Amino acid sequence: MKAVIRIWLLLLVAPWVAADVNYIDAKGIALRGEPKYDDDFTHFEYVNPDAPKGGTLRSYATGTFDSLNRYGQRGDRVIGSEALNDTLMVTSDDEISVYYPLIAERVRFADDYSSITFFIHPDATFTDGEAITADDVKFSFEKFMTQGVPQFASYYAFVTDVTVSDNNSVTFQLEGADREQMLSLCSLAVLPEHYWADKDLSEPLKEVPVGSSGTTISDFKFGQYVIYQRVEDYWAEDLPVNRGQNNFDYYRYDYYRDQTVAFEAFKGGEIDLWQENIAKQWATGYDIPAVRNGDVIKETIEHDIPQKMQGFIFNTKAPMFTDVRVRKALSYALDFEWMNKNLFYDQYTRTVSYFQETQYMARDLPSEEELAILEPIRDQIPPEVFTDVYEPPKTDGSGNLRANLRTALALLKDAGWEVKDQKMTHVETGEVFAFELMTFSPVTERVAIPFQENLKRLGIEMSIRQVDTSQFVNRWHNHDFDMISWSYSANAYPSSGLQIVWHSDFIDSTYNQANVTDPAIDYLIMGIVENQKDEDALLHWGRALDRVLLWNHYVIPQWHISQYRIAYVNKFSRPDIRPKYALGTNTWWIDPAKAEALN
Repeated sequence: MKAVIRIWLLLLVAPWVAADVNYIDAKGIALRGEPKYDDDFTHFEYVNPDAPKGGTLRSYATGTFDSLNRYGQRGDRVIGSEALNDTLMVTSDDEISVYYPLIAERVRFADDYSSITFFIHPDATFTDGEAITADDVKFSFEKFMTQGVPQFASYYAFVTDVTVSDNNSVTFQLEGADREQMLSLCSLAVLPEHYWADKDLSEPLKEVPVGSSGTTISDFKFGQYVIYQRVEDYWAEDLPVNRGQNNFDYYRYDYYRDQTVAFEAFKGGEIDLWQENIAKQWATGYDIPAVRNGDVIKETIEHDIPQKMQGFIFNTKAPMFTDVRVRKALSYALDFEWMNKNLFYDQYTRTVSYFQETQYMARDLPSEEELAILEPIRDQIPPEVFTDVYEPPKTDGSGNLRANLRTALALLKDAGWEVKDQKMTHVETGEVFAFELMTFSPVTERVAIPFQENLKRLGIEMSIRQVDTSQFVNRWHNHDFDMISWSYSANAYPSSGLQIVWHSDFIDSTYNQANVTDPAIDYLIMGIVENQKDEDALLHWGRALDRVLLWNHYVIPQWHISQYRIAYVNKFSRPDIRPKYALGTNTWWIDPAKAEALN
């Protein structure tokens, strides 16, 4: 642990001592290092503090919605509803995991992370004008623990008690918590007890809820549209964390059947901002009058944001995918180089890590420190972990896949499969190798077809089933699938939150998409949890986890791009400085001169 005096300096705080525990008072508080902004900062550097307010940003969503409850486990929740509730503190977009005051104007925490107290800003109010109190914070935490998001209770098992000292201070007592777990409480959304006390947070909501933020819903029609309105008398509008942000009076989301229909609406002038995720569309879909005459700006913006692991994800409990040799074999049927050249216009890079674009990527053989971590589980993990650096199978991009398919056939034979009558068949059971790739997007179907064709050459039948969004989510939550094309969230560092993704205790979590229960993975996850205070150790545990996940072939990695591809109606202006870890549209504003010229 760093010396206490070092922590004080880094946090720009004043300590006081009681019962052999140092208690630290802070406004800004960082998970690692020191906050960029001091206690007296007036605004984030990536905003225009004098940005004008007004106008409407028109956006879109696909599918449908029948609930205004962000946290409900039943029904289809409306897009954007996370904006209805502020959190105790808020992170900046040019740092990772650094928190600044919002509803809580400061914190006091024990240096052994056994408690944290939040002091509520005396001016904080809900959207109906009622004061936000410490009782509301306690109520919110307890409501989340018993209703709503199921993994919340599992993750926050380290909270042993929540006590209210007065209207403006609430203390969380913690047992066995690390710094990250303690700081995660800063992200607690605050709900009004007087509104939610007699409602079930797990159930759909058909009315506009009372919120705790500067945003409310002014109009909606289930399944069609929702309009969010900026609250005029928002108590926190001029706090440093909010200045120059949330500059539109209205955000409107119209719902469309799918991305294809939505893009046509964008080209027709019904949507203001489009963030592209289809390579072909980016290359060929913007030859329209509005782009040619400058009414719509098409732009790429480079970034260094850690990338998510997107891929074809196996349900490892599906009978045909329990064997790692089978999962590995199927990875040889994905010809990324051909797809990138012929489908993606060479816009993408192959993903090779669960910590893509961070220092935690396992891009060399294990170090001595990693070997010490891995040795106790040597017999439980793939031998390649110790001998090879993970690389997905490669081709020359010509479409000649014979060598890769021969490797796949050898792996399948070793796992007990062989081709009979042009069908891959299990030698002992006679079962024919057939499975389903579930998707909700026609775009996914398009990029999956070459993979499907290559599997056919192995005698494997992969059917592609496109379902609606609701069915996809329900089947995904229940692990009722063979394979999905989806992603794991990007990881800037190995956090304690990885427990709900990979640890066996959280197998029912929707984040455990591959349905993995593995003692070796559990061991690595707990090592990460236990070493959150040790930067050097965390580096080795993170890389060890990365290589073990990769060599278990839970996913056939797909691709990523380190650029934003955006197109937008030429009526916006934005600050000269862009946030490091976000696109930053919440800092944009409608430029009156541009809007007038456009009209």
